[in-house]
Amino acid sequence: MPYEAPTHAVERSLRATTGAKVVAGVDEVGRGAWAGPVTVCAAVTGLRRPPEGLTDSKLITPKRRDKLAVVLEDWVTAHALGHATPEEIDELGMTAALRLAAVRALEALPVRPDAVILDGKHDYLGSPWRVRTVIKGDQSCVAVAAASVIAKVWRDRMMAGLGEPGDGLEDFAFGANAGYPSPVHRAALEERGPTAYHRLSWSYLDALPQWRHLKKVRRSEESLELENGGQLGFEF
Repeated sequence: MPYEAPTHAVERSLRATTGAKVVAGVDEVGRGAWAGPVTVCAAVTGLRRPPEGLTDSKLITPKRRDKLAVVLEDWVTAHALGHATPEEIDELGMTAALRLAAVRALEALPVRPDAVILDGKHDYLGSPWRVRTVIKGDQSCVAVAAASVIAKVWRDRMMAGLGEPGDGLEDFAFGANAGYPSPVHRAALEERGPTAYHRLSWSYLDALPQWRHLKKVRRSEESLELENGGQLGFEF
């Protein structure tokens, strides 16, 4: 399917209007999953020509995405990953967990970015970071697209590697669904109940009467304040 290649237009604009020298693109994966962490990648690319075929990770086949991630990890100037665990998601709520994962990724970069391009319309980072939000930034911005691919490939690998042979976790097929609610995942949940990798504050447990008692409802004051600022959609 044809698509328009991402550019450095937003990064050039940030450099021109704010004087930023180091600009990081940030994207997340796992926000709408029922199991596993939410993972954020921060990528710094400079203004070099990107590898051929770079775009939003969701528009690339898994085989092509894996190959592209290998190329990108050598091509980017720097990149880092940050994660928020299922326990942190349950305790903080998704908005605050996203911020936690993003800050972990940004602070793991070798140089602190002067500005951040954040995919989407909602700034879940906030002060003290200088943020430019871009709707569909993973399709239009080179650094965000690079972050999108790297985050997706790393989280998929992480989910595929969960558990040990014979522990029953293979029934959930995390290697195929990455923790999202596929039919196999739903069936395993109904029969076996949630694992240590599941988010226990999510509403899917409401439809599982035999496991509903495991649901967590905790929220910190910080997460409630952050989540009152806007709503986040879910992505596969």
